[in-house]
Amino acid sequence: MIDLRSDTVTAPTDDMRAAMAAAEVGDDVYGEDPTVRELEERVADLFGFGAALFTVTGSLANVLAIRALAGVGDEVLCESGAHIARAELGAHGAITGVTMRTWSDPRGYADLAAIEAMVAPDMGPFFVATRAVSVENTHNFGGGRVQPVTALEGLRRLADEAGISIHLDGARIWNAHVASGRSLRDLAAVADTLAVGMSKGLGAPVGSLMLGSVEQVAQARVWRKRLGAGWRQAGVLAAAGLYALDHHIERLAHDHANARVIAEALGLDPADVDTNIVVVPTDDAVGVVAGCRAEGVLVGAVGRRIVRAVTHLDVSAGDARHAAAVLAKVL
Repeated sequence: MIDLRSDTVTAPTDDMRAAMAAAEVGDDVYGEDPTVRELEERVADLFGFGAALFTVTGSLANVLAIRALAGVGDEVLCESGAHIARAELGAHGAITGVTMRTWSDPRGYADLAAIEAMVAPDMGPFFVATRAVSVENTHNFGGGRVQPVTALEGLRRLADEAGISIHLDGARIWNAHVASGRSLRDLAAVADTLAVGMSKGLGAPVGSLMLGSVEQVAQARVWRKRLGAGWRQAGVLAAAGLYALDHHIERLAHDHANARVIAEALGLDPADVDTNIVVVPTDDAVGVVAGCRAEGVLVGAVGRRIVRAVTHLDVSAGDARHAAAVLAKVL
């Protein structure tokens, strides 16, 4: 099977497994795992944040980050297809009591005019107070789009003027970095809190990080434990993240090229594929998924009429070409 359902399906490479096996470990609930600490400090420095917290999933990193910015009964604004609104099983409302209002953009871009019209930090006792705006870079369901830097800069100015915060869901910010050529710090400069993933394009088996100020991360550490997500000798997983930082960032360009191969074979404009995600319109997403599976290719339905193909380090250029031919045939 050629698995294009997501870049989360990657398996650790042999060298990554060796790094994991050799990791020095300790009890992370006590803050005593040296490999976890090294990963947290290194990632915080890469993005210019005060601190970072290693978490088991990107969804947890987002929940902890949003909770640091908004409380029970407050609201966060986000795009209607945002991962925090669509793909985290209502965790923010269920766990932290935060509500959401959304704008809509087919590419997932930050619509400054819409956001400015929605922002309501203080309208009296009968209205929900806006505490933060969340943006996603790259935007998953928008087809792996990289947020325009000018829009992010404008969003930062808007938030400062309104006295609200910004969360950046950067699960695939590594892809945005490689595709845009901009530094990780530049891409993160818009944000007060940030979530980054290690188990997608970077190929680690498990893990994300929540970034913020020293105080925000200290409180997030308490909440992580409160939610039952403290872990012990997690250095074996953090070691995979450290290996990925050293070896798997620049190679993301290959995934982006393979995604454009798929897009072109399907008659889509490859210029519309910023990174490693190809969104394919169809009248029958479930049928296309089943047809591709029968031909040895796994793709995902992310809507009744949308199929998604995601390239990653376990998909070669030859795999991409073959998968594209199968998709074209089934479509």
